[in-house]
Parts: sequence; structure tokens; C-alpha cells
Amino acid sequence: MSTAEPAGAGPTRSRAATQETSGARRDRQRPPAPEPLPHPVVDNHCHLDIADGDWISIDDAVAAAAAVGVPRIVQIGCDLPGARWAVAAAAEHAALVAGVALHPNEAPVLAAAGRLEDALAEIERLAGAHDKVRAVGETGLDRFRTGEEGRAAQEESFRRHIDLAKRLDKTLVIHDRDAHDDVLRVLDEEGAPQRWVMHCFSGDDAFARQCLDRGAHLSFAGTVTFKNAASLRNALAVTPRDRILVETDAPFLTPTPYRGRPNASYLVPLTVRAMAEVLHADLEELCRAIDANTEAAFGGPW
Repeated sequence: MSTAEPAGAGPTRSRAATQETSGARRDRQRPPAPEPLPHPVVDNHCHLDIADGDWISIDDAVAAAAAVGVPRIVQIGCDLPGARWAVAAAAEHAALVAGVALHPNEAPVLAAAGRLEDALAEIERLAGAHDKVRAVGETGLDRFRTGEEGRAAQEESFRRHIDLAKRLDKTLVIHDRDAHDDVLRVLDEEGAPQRWVMHCFSGDDAFARQCLDRGAHLSFAGTVTFKNAASLRNALAVTPRDRILVETDAPFLTPTPYRGRPNASYLVPLTVRAMAEVLHADLEELCRAIDANTEAAFGGPW
């Protein structure tokens, strides 16, 4: 995870590269810029600190996104170095606001090392450090990468982040992997904040309705363009226009037709156009709705 301070040259180390699971290197060729959107939208979940410096720098990422109609980005820090980076980056770059938290898979590691309480205290300090820190997240539950031995710490961390979001009046950004029922259970027990976002929504239409009934905004990533994601497109189809957000989760989840290459905010138009097709929506009207929804979810002005 990058510990570099934000600057024009961007981060110096790539978490994306360290997370490759196959022996072969991914295709690093930069996809071409898509046609610009007819109205600006916000990439509401991005990890600029873990993009490869030789792939795209922070300045290049922001400029390329703005050129295609994505002039604003929510930079998410999901460990202590990343959270510090996000706060500093948002303070330095007008196009950015920040979210800070301990990722669900980070919390059990810290708990095992006896460092969870100190880390949560640091997240609270960072969450209140600057008015451009708009979100507590990404937090939540991940039953895919964390086994039974770490789940109690993961759930405790989630509950503490929910409390923090409510106390500081920040937007809660939730990571949910293979944990739909437990995420809703914890939210119901703790009480959801006024504003909360299901990051990279991954459920079907029934789960979408359960989240919407509790007041969520649903954020759709490049996964909605994947051929095998029919249930996700069904979820998008039942989501009211005033609850839809779009994100990259860059450098991950690159939309079709560039799946497998590193992602960046300038590729958001590919996802938005696919969403418009699913919804049988006018593209400009959908962009205007997403833009207004992001303001409602994360506050404004930038």
C-alpha cells in the first residue's frame, strides 16, 4: 500500500501490482479515451494511491477524466497510509474529496497485531481533519477474503465506522463481498447514517430493494458491463434514478471492452453508457441524475 504523499508524479508503489494472482503480467496498455459524456458525472470511488505510477499519475488521471466529462473524483483510503494520502490529496487537488476507513480485510490484521484501537482512533482523527473529507469508507464486511477467525474483528470495525459516520455526519461507504445478509443485519442493529452508499453494488434486484428501502444510494462499477452480470443489471433496472451512482474502483474492475487492464476515472463513460442502455434512458438525463445524486450523497460544492 502506498505511503507516498500526493504530488504531481503520483504514488511511488503499486498495490495493484502486488495483488496480481497469476504469474503472467496483465496487459498494461492504456485504453483509449472514450467519447466524452454530454454532462459531467463524478467517479465516486477511486484509489489513485494504488495505481501504478508508470500507468497513470494523479495529475494525468485527473486531467484525463475531466477531458471526458468526469471532473470530480472521490478518493478512497482504506488503510492508514491510504487514508492519510487521501486527506492530503483532497487538500491539494480541487477535483478530489476524500473518504477514510479501514478496509474490512485490514481490520482483522490490525486486531491480530493489537493495533486496531489505535488505528480506529487515527481514522477518526483523519475523518475530522479537513472539510473535504466527506466519507467514512470503505468499511463493511468481506466473507470472501476473511475467514471465521477474523470476522468478529471485522464486524466490530464495521460497527465502529458506522458510529463514526453518524457522529461526524459523514457519508458511510460500504464494501460488501459475499456478506449481504450480515451487512444489513449490522446496519439494522446500529442504525444507518443519513447518507450511505453501497460501493460497487454486487447484489441482485431483491437485495437492491432491501438496500433502497433502508435509504441507500447504489453505486455501479465496471462490473455492470460484464457479460456474466445479468443479475447486477437487473438490480440497476429496479434502482430509482435518484439513487444511482457510478464509480470505477480504479485501478480495478475495468469496464468492457478493456476488462483486465488497469482502470482509471477517464473510463467512467463506458460504464455510464452501458447503464443508460440497461435503463433505456437518455444519456444526458442519466448523467444529470448521477451528478445530482452524488452531490446529495457526498455533499457539495467540491
